[in-house]
Amino acid sequence: MPRTADTSLLDAFRTWFEVVPACTPALRDAAFRVRHSVYCEDLGYEARRADGRETDEYDEQSLHVLVHHRPTNQFVGCVRLIRVSQSDAAQRLPFERVSQGLAPGVVPSAPERRVRIAEVSRLAIVRAFRRRRGEAARPAPLSSADYSGGPIVRFPHILTGLYLGVVATATLHGVSTLFVLTEPRLADHLHKLGLRILQIGPPVEHRGMRIPSLIDVDPLARELGPVMRPLYEHVLESIKRGYRQRGHAETDAVNAEDRSAR
Repeated sequence: MPRTADTSLLDAFRTWFEVVPACTPALRDAAFRVRHSVYCEDLGYEARRADGRETDEYDEQSLHVLVHHRPTNQFVGCVRLIRVSQSDAAQRLPFERVSQGLAPGVVPSAPERRVRIAEVSRLAIVRAFRRRRGEAARPAPLSSADYSGGPIVRFPHILTGLYLGVVATATLHGVSTLFVLTEPRLADHLHKLGLRILQIGPPVEHRGMRIPSLIDVDPLARELGPVMRPLYEHVLESIKRGYRQRGHAETDAVNAEDRSAR
């Protein structure tokens, strides 16, 4: 039986990559080292650290995701979801500190609603996988050629895996709204992947021009098209499995499944 676009994409992705929840100290350390290689060594956004790990004050309250490259057994991409502090739900997230003129009411102020939001941050792909012309100066590049109908190898597997990992992690942890500062062209590219991002304010200068944007998690997860749906379900199961294997069945969805299986 001939392979369809959705099965070809899924087969290619799981042959080369695995999305992993960075839920142990060793895995979080791997994410910090990917970040250092990109944000400190390649792009100079942050000062180099003697220990080769790029960290900040938000890491302790964040959920971290990695992409593992199977052929080389290396971690090649990472991203995090910054949640509000458990001890202070009124704490502003980084995007709130730099954005001006956000749409009224779009960012909740009530503590019971703020615990269900998070910010997508520190998305990075290692240099060896940013080798096309003009990509080395971007932490997570995209090109219009990625959607030109060419070979499956042109598809942005790592970036797509990271964003699907973000949505899956948010779903498992009860996060309903994600905020992100995106490059102007990124929302358009992600829309082509079926990942809808809504602009919520005027552009801001933050390591280049960035657009304050919102991802509504539940509708996005429900409404993915037939090409992206199998890949999202694969990533979701991979993250659930990662939590279980590492003794961190800490999410509502994983715990509910475990109870129903008994």
